[in-house]
Parts: sequence; C-alpha cells; structure tokens
Amino acid sequence: MTYVLTGSNQTASAGRLRGAVSALDPRMRIVMTVTYAVVVVALSNLWVLAGALSLSMWLLAISGLPFRKTVKRMAMMDSFIIFTLVLLPFTMPGTPIFTLWGFEASWEGLWRATGIALTANAVILAVMTLVGSMEPVTMGHALFALTTPERLVHLMMFTIRYIEVLREEYLRLRTSMKLRGFRPRSNWHTYRSYGYLVGMMLVRAIERSERILAAMKCRGFSGRILLLEDFRLSRADILFALALAAALAALIGAEVFYAAA
Repeated sequence: MTYVLTGSNQTASAGRLRGAVSALDPRMRIVMTVTYAVVVVALSNLWVLAGALSLSMWLLAISGLPFRKTVKRMAMMDSFIIFTLVLLPFTMPGTPIFTLWGFEASWEGLWRATGIALTANAVILAVMTLVGSMEPVTMGHALFALTTPERLVHLMMFTIRYIEVLREEYLRLRTSMKLRGFRPRSNWHTYRSYGYLVGMMLVRAIERSERILAAMKCRGFSGRILLLEDFRLSRADILFALALAAALAALIGAEVFYAAA
C-alpha cells in the first residue's frame, strides 16, 4: 500500500524533521561535531568542500534554527577572515590572473582562499547547528559525561554564565568615565585610564567570584557536578550518527577519487 503525505500530514512531518537535532543525545552531537570538523578540515578538493557545505546546510535545515539569523551570524565570522581571503591570491605564487598596482594575483591563491572559505563556513555552520543550539548547562553535563576534566567543564559553564555580567560591569565603568569627562585620545592619560579600567575590571571580577563561591558553598556546593538527567542513546541517535558517518565517508571517498584522478 502506498501512503502519500498531504495537507496536515506534510506539516506534521516537517515539524518533526525540523526538531530532529534538538531531540538527539547531546553526547552524540558533540562527538559527531568533532568528527565532522576533523574530516572537513582534512579535505582539500573544492567540489568536495562544496559538498561538505551542502551537508552543513542540510543540518541547518533540520535543526529548526532561524535560517536568516544563523546565516547572519556566520557572515560575522566571515568578516574576520575576509582580509586573509582577499590578500591570499596576491601573496601565493602561481599562474597570474591579473595585476593590481604591481601585485600579481594567482589562480593558486584564489583556489586556496576559496577552499579556506568553504572549510570555515562548513565547519562553523555544523558547529552552530549541532552544538550551538544546545543549552550551556546541557552541554556542560554532556562534556562531563564524556569524561572531560571536571575543572574544565566548570570553567566553561561559569564563563558562559558570567561573561554577560562582566560585560555589563564594563559598560557601567565606561559610563562612569564618560560622566567624568573622559574622552579617548592618543595620549598617556588615555592609556593610563584604560589600564585603570582593566585593573578595576579584574578587581571587581575577583570580588564577584568570591561572593559567588560563598553563595554556592552556602547551598552545599562541594566541587562536584551533579547530573540531574541520565543521557541514553536512542534509536534515533544511532540512526543519525550512522547517516552522518556515511555522509562523511562519502566525502572522504570523493576526496580520494579526485586525488587519484
């Protein structure tokens, strides 16, 4: 018997697919993210890297994350490497494309820059969809379940929790400096003022950390991570890991094929 999805059945199926990633075991998502990054970074063929980027876009499609917002965040990452990508054709020797102000751009440099861009975007997009959509506490518990050093997990969780608090403290100090007539200039007074700002940030961070530690001890904190949930691999987790592993194996096979051709 053939079953055809129509109307509400299609909508329900799409909704289940879009939430597929968030329902998976966090431990498996972390392991597959690391595996994915290692495999993609090892690739070099542009067509294979384009396939890896397509795979990352598929992960984004089933993650349920807002497409426009996620792509905008990825574009912010691209702004950090755009200058490297633009300059690479002019700094890598090879077959010249054109000459600009006496500097020759090479095809080899252009292909290398394209490969770096494809690799970076594929890896970052996969990290954002598989791990970036995970709650920080859940990520910490998953890392601890994967035998990550406990102190490292504590450091990560406290950093995620209090980085915004430190930013608000910095903004308050900057506002206080402006109210006192401070205007940044290229002189020693400005450099000393920024030095005092950094020093005050460190002092207040230490004071806050001591208060936080005292509050945690009052609530019975003993330095151990207590897991409130028990992670278990389900059939969906295994199927997703096998599917992603098969896709990565296909990318490796394509890389070997193009290298041998």
